[in-house]
Amino acid sequence: MDVMFMITCGRYIRSNLYLLLLIIVQFGPHTVEGVWPLPQAFTSSSERYPVNSQDFYFVYGRQSAAQQGCSVLDTAFKRYFSLIFPNHKSADGVLGFSKRKLFIVETSVDHGDCEGYPNEDSSERYNLSVSAGKATLNAETVWGAVRGLETFSQLVYQDDFGSYFVNKTEIDDFPRFQFRGILLDSSRHFLPVQAILKTLDAMAYSKFNVFHWHIVDDPSFPYQSSTFPDLSSKGAFHPMTHIYTQSDVRRVISYARLWGIRVLPEFDSPGHTKSWGKGQPDLLTPCYRGGTPSGTFGPVNPALPSTYRFMARLFKEVSSVFPDSYVHLGGDEVDFHCWRSNPDVRAFMQKMGFGGDFTKLEAFYIENIVNITSALNKTSIVWQDVFDYHERRTSLSVVEVWRAGCYLCEVRRVVKAGLRVILASPWYLDQPGPTHNWARYYTVWPLAFKGSEEQKKLVIGGEVCMWGEYVDATNLTPRLWPRASAVAERLWSDEKQTSSVDKAFPRLQDFRCKLLRRGIQAEPLYVGHCKHEYQGI
Repeated sequence: MDVMFMITCGRYIRSNLYLLLLIIVQFGPHTVEGVWPLPQAFTSSSERYPVNSQDFYFVYGRQSAAQQGCSVLDTAFKRYFSLIFPNHKSADGVLGFSKRKLFIVETSVDHGDCEGYPNEDSSERYNLSVSAGKATLNAETVWGAVRGLETFSQLVYQDDFGSYFVNKTEIDDFPRFQFRGILLDSSRHFLPVQAILKTLDAMAYSKFNVFHWHIVDDPSFPYQSSTFPDLSSKGAFHPMTHIYTQSDVRRVISYARLWGIRVLPEFDSPGHTKSWGKGQPDLLTPCYRGGTPSGTFGPVNPALPSTYRFMARLFKEVSSVFPDSYVHLGGDEVDFHCWRSNPDVRAFMQKMGFGGDFTKLEAFYIENIVNITSALNKTSIVWQDVFDYHERRTSLSVVEVWRAGCYLCEVRRVVKAGLRVILASPWYLDQPGPTHNWARYYTVWPLAFKGSEEQKKLVIGGEVCMWGEYVDATNLTPRLWPRASAVAERLWSDEKQTSSVDKAFPRLQDFRCKLLRRGIQAEPLYVGHCKHEYQGI
């Protein structure tokens, strides 16, 4: 319809204004719902700046300790260019300069440790300032810069015509807890390397920083040991197709490093070791029935010196393959029936003065394994069972609380003993549940126990546990995400600012749509739609 006609004919003016208002409402200035997890200090205005993939560059600040050639940041710049502009054909030249420079992200770090690995003391603090034509990102370390790049990528949005914008923003951010992990179980179901790498991607989007690899257990031993190759050739589901070669493990560790994610291996013993016995004779305890061997086997045999020689060699290899300073020794759910039935074990207990107390026998075993790993300069983590029966707790360092019930009561007991704590009890996500129950994982208050400030500082973080009884590569991603992201915010963000489920919901819904666009098959939270639905990539 002719505009002049609408203006001159009075009866059309009202409909014209209505149409104009409708266009403004539908296609007017948009902003992002927010950043997930919520930064510690975050101010944003409606002032927005255009961002164009043709004229967008990541550059290093002149005073930055890291410069071009830094593997972590060079890789992150390319990666985030593709995430910010998913329809752009190539990320080449993201480090360059242009005469028509419309927008640059200038990144500076105080310490240029570009070839190292993140560790328990790595700073992830960053501050980000977005103004016209420029974003300035400052961090103490490359790991903090990677977290800041993730935040910046979430600030960029598209309007309804496909143009990209970012709003004027100031952010000062750091994690509340230093340990923010996800456990994957690759023994009960084998997880292909690609599924693990995709999980590492999604972890980085939510700022998780520890991949706890529960790599072996009763059902299978997929880790291919160079020292004891029979462990996987006889203990894996299949000796060729269902194993992690040394090359596979290096690939996972290297990939995780570039995301600022630590890889924490777990070799759980003395229980959960049935698969170990297939490739290592005399390691497990022979069970007896009526005074004769029954032909079945129980936990690792703690009475034989050969057990500790084997463990020393295995953990020497593990410590050289996995660079992280932490190693998880397990120690949970040990069934004493087999030990009790074995006359040699009972005789050993009498010799050691343990009487009939099998918790003392297990404590003896764990203490020996802790000593082995300590000699390799590794900090050991154990499940809470070890703490519960251990009288000499001074040999322990980090305890992971996993049992249901009053888990904060257990946390309090552990910190009162002066030990560090990782909380897992409220965050077992392996059981299927409606996605809307994300709120139960969000409304967890890890420090809501009576204790001093010094004791509360001993709670170093928490982790999501994705056990593998009912999980493999077909359902791993939707079962994890976006529910795990609720845990991510609890472990990263300020508790007072993130106590409301209602306020968090639109941000999480928006973040879930971002995950879909990035190829992460995250489940829906409720009725609705994403502008860019999952494309099956």
